[in-house]
Amino acid sequence: MALVGLFSAKDREFGSKLDVLAAAVEAQGGRVVSRHIQRRGVSSGGVDRMGSPLSRRTLLSPGKAGEVADACRSAGVDVVVFANPLTEHQRAVLNDVFDCLVISGGDLGTVHG
Repeated sequence: MALVGLFSAKDREFGSKLDVLAAAVEAQGGRVVSRHIQRRGVSSGGVDRMGSPLSRRTLLSPGKAGEVADACRSAGVDVVVFANPLTEHQRAVLNDVFDCLVISGGDLGTVHG
């Protein structure tokens, strides 16, 4: 499985949040093979976009979505677990982009954001 999370630049706990998510995956019998983080507001351009809405389709930039998709294909990942809540539409789009099942941490009984 791969873990993916969108975190604000102000969120200094993103690493520990992914650790908790990884523990939940492992408690369900899964094995985490990669972690992917999209930070928002880290660069000066990102700070300018902090007030803009998130991508309704993927929560990720096109570049990060492509990076995650390539990594998942290379590693043979069959499930991607997002640290963020996802709508059904986002799940469907991400399933197509990543070519595998996409779920959120909430599906594992964990709460992230």
